Amino acid sequence: MIDKRGGAGGKLAKGGKRTTVLRKGAGTVYEDQTLLEWNPAWFRLFVGDLSNDVSDDVLANAFNKYTSFTKARVIRDRLSGKAKYGFVAFSDPEDFLKAWKEMDGKYVGNRPVKLRKADNPINPVEIGHRKARQLEKELKKNRKKPY
Repeated sequence: MIDKRGGAGGKLAKGGKRTTVLRKGAGTVYEDQTLLEWNPAWFRLFVGDLSNDVSDDVLANAFNKYTSFTKARVIRDRLSGKAKYGFVAFSDPEDFLKAWKEMDGKYVGNRPVKLRKADNPINPVEIGHRKARQLEKELKKNRKKPY
């Protein structure tokens, strides 16, 4: 149940709940709605040392030869827009291990990539009105800092 008075914010009405993923980092707890796109049952690889010319499509094309490949995502720096790292997901553990073994050290774009198992689990939770308000306050307080 989302309050319509929230404008672009998506504020919760009292008694309402929303599904989100809570993450912890640098001493704060924050929401990461982008993780809801990833199925918790998927097997994910962390792709490090990406070059700046790599996009979501280039990363997906490098891994789509595996039949259970489901999704690829490149994470970019907020200020510079440069590619930092990425994630690739598979629905089958056999393809996950095969891709890890075969693609580690292979060139994607113009740089060899380093692959590791993504170690942070995705745990969607439902938060209520009070927790959502608390997270919004922390976000506003830390918004001035670029990192």
